[in-house]
Order: sequence, then C-alpha cells, then structure tokens
Amino acid sequence: MKTLANARGVAVVLVAAALVLLPAAVAATGNGFLLVIGTRIVIMAIAAVSLNLILGYGGMVSFGHAAYLGIGGYAVGILAHSGIHSGLVQWPVAILASGVFALLVGMLSLRTRGVYFIMVTLAFAQMAYYVATGLDAFGGDDGLTIYRRSQFGLVDLSNKVVFYYVCLALLAATLILVWRLASSRFGLVVQGSRSNDKRMQALGFPTYRYRLVCFVVAGMLCGLAGALLANHSDFISPATMHWTRSGDLLVMVILGGMRSLFGPVLGAIALLTLEEGLSEITEYWQIILGPLLLAVVLYARGGIDGLLEGLATRRMRARRTAPEPVDALAEARHA
Repeated sequence: MKTLANARGVAVVLVAAALVLLPAAVAATGNGFLLVIGTRIVIMAIAAVSLNLILGYGGMVSFGHAAYLGIGGYAVGILAHSGIHSGLVQWPVAILASGVFALLVGMLSLRTRGVYFIMVTLAFAQMAYYVATGLDAFGGDDGLTIYRRSQFGLVDLSNKVVFYYVCLALLAATLILVWRLASSRFGLVVQGSRSNDKRMQALGFPTYRYRLVCFVVAGMLCGLAGALLANHSDFISPATMHWTRSGDLLVMVILGGMRSLFGPVLGAIALLTLEEGLSEITEYWQIILGPLLLAVVLYARGGIDGLLEGLATRRMRARRTAPEPVDALAEARHA
C-alpha cells in the first residue's frame, strides 16, 4: 500500500508542479498559447471535479451537467452587458443561479433511477440550451461577447497570468471541498446510497435530501467554472450548454477515474491535450481519439488513476514474490 500511495503521490506532485510552473515555462519559451490551453484545462478540471462529486461518489449519471457551465457563464455575460462588472456581484450570482437550477432539476430527476435519471437531466439541459438560443437581446444563437472581465479591485483578471493563478487556486479549493465532503458523514451517506439506497433508508438516513444537497453543490461548483470560462474566452454561447459538452465532462471523469479525487483533473489534462495535439496532426482527429478512449474504457476500467493503481499493485506483488538475495559471503563459506 505504501508503494501504491507513492505512485499516486508522485503523479499528483508532478501534475501540481507542472500546473504551478506553467506560466514560468511560457515566459521562458515565449509560447503564450500554452497559457491559454492551460487555463482552459484548469477551468474544465473544476467542472469535471464537480461532476465527479455526483457521478463518482454519488452514482448519479447526469447527462446535463454542462447546463450549469452555461448558466454561470451567461450570468457573468448578462451582468456585464448590463454594466455590472464587479466580480463580487457576478460570481455569486453565477453560483446562485446554477444552484437554483440544480435544485429544480434535482428535485425531479432524483425521484427516478437509471436511464430515466439520465434522460431527465438531459431534457432539462436541452431546455436551458434552447432558452439561451432564444435570448435575442443577448446574442441568441450567435452568443454574447464580454468586453470587460470581472473586476476585483487590486486583482487584475485581464492579466492572463493572474487569471491563471486565480483559476488554479479555485481548483485547489474545489478539490479540498470535495475531499472534505467525500470523507465526511455527509459523503459517506451519499456513497452508501449509491451502493444500497434502501439499506441506507432503513438505517434512518433521508437519502433523497442528502443526494439533493450533493446535486446542488455540484451544480454550484460547475457554475463557478462557467463564470471562469466566460472570463477566459470573453464570450459565452448556447453551445456551452449543449449535451455534447456534458459528454466531454463525462469523458474527463471516466478517463481520469471515477471516485478518485484527482482523477477528473488527470482526465481533463489528458482529453484536452489529446484534442489539441491530434488536431494539429489531422483534421479528422476524432477518428484517432475515439479508439483511444474506447481502449481506456475496455482495458483501464479505473481510468488513468486505475492504471496507476494497477502498475503500483503489480510492482508490489513482484517485490513480494522476488527471491531473497543470496549472501555471497555466506555462500562462499559454505562452499
């Protein structure tokens, strides 16, 4: 188990170091595009971690999680369009609006199970998508351009390096929050409900309420990611809410590893890096990406995190079964 912990620890340390030192690498190489991609990866990692809270720990397969990403982004865009540029107003409104929508969706969808739950979340997300396309005053289907980023006084988000570190700090805070929730009594009840909901109810836990709160918290965290995404791209459109974007978030979580704290971060890095790298090679990069993702699903059930676990486990078994080294001096005396 110590080897396993070391394997995961080394991977986390390397990823964290790469993220922290990315602006320094950009300054050294002069390739500003790396910072743009890195910021997008960090923002999408926040959204993926929020989805993992309900998908990995709660067993709730939401196919409409990107709706909260779009709601958070539109909250920032609409307020900026109305002349309100303070981030102290924009971001709380984005989080609150996403939480209210998640509450409405959760109150209905959590009364269902399996494929019905998936279809209800998808239906609500598509409703939000079509409402956004009908907002002609805010760009409609063409989207809404944001000419000024959120204002926080001394913190200048128009500086790309400052904005990157703000996003990175919020990712760290999101990971800490999810870790505390998952390891608390609240998180244990949610995980127990995933395994056997009827047994948890028989023990006296109101699992519906626990799952609903978990669903709302995940929506609020994704709304925060939407606010960051709108500031990053200076643009928000209904495409952010489309079901294909929800599919991307699902792939990130599955690729990195469900029920793993850092798995969604690894999945976001892997997926977005592959998309950028393969798109440089060929116009039909999806043909290459598809089989790669299929191979991960078939042969690495735990995603990247599970792959690290498997490698560490095999190394630990190999050490246990390896023969003891022969003492050369004792052998020579015996001879």
